[in-house]
Amino acid sequence: MQVEQRVKELVEEKITDREDLFIVRIKMHNNGILEILLDGDNGISIEDCVGVSRHVGFHLEEENVIDRAYRLEVSSPGIDMPLLLLRQYIKNVGRNVRLTLEDGRKEEGTLVSATDAQLVLEQMVKEKGKKAISKTVEFPMNQIKETKVLISFK
Repeated sequence: MQVEQRVKELVEEKITDREDLFIVRIKMHNNGILEILLDGDNGISIEDCVGVSRHVGFHLEEENVIDRAYRLEVSSPGIDMPLLLLRQYIKNVGRNVRLTLEDGRKEEGTLVSATDAQLVLEQMVKEKGKKAISKTVEFPMNQIKETKVLISFK
């Protein structure tokens, strides 16, 4: 059995009673780091990460799943990490995001909605000599290379 698949099963087992939590990514890196990224519809606590880490670590050792030295890291995605799942997009509705499109263009705006097919942003558009107006723009998901949440320090 592949390490990542077994880890996914163990994480799902641990968070089965927590419908608000979800797996973003599980990856065994070549440098021996086993990375588990978790998130929650309302965020995720350190205690949640610790609980998953202990559960997964215990079972990996008991079952001797990994035959080399490794380091287990359980965390939430960092602020600078692109959104990967529709559930992350939905969680961030109302926040400002920056899209990098497949053609290299960058677009910014407030995330209004997200589906498997498209994102909808509200953008402020200023035409020369006129007041800025708000307009809603749709972007097909297959044209989006990357989406990052913009952090405001206001």
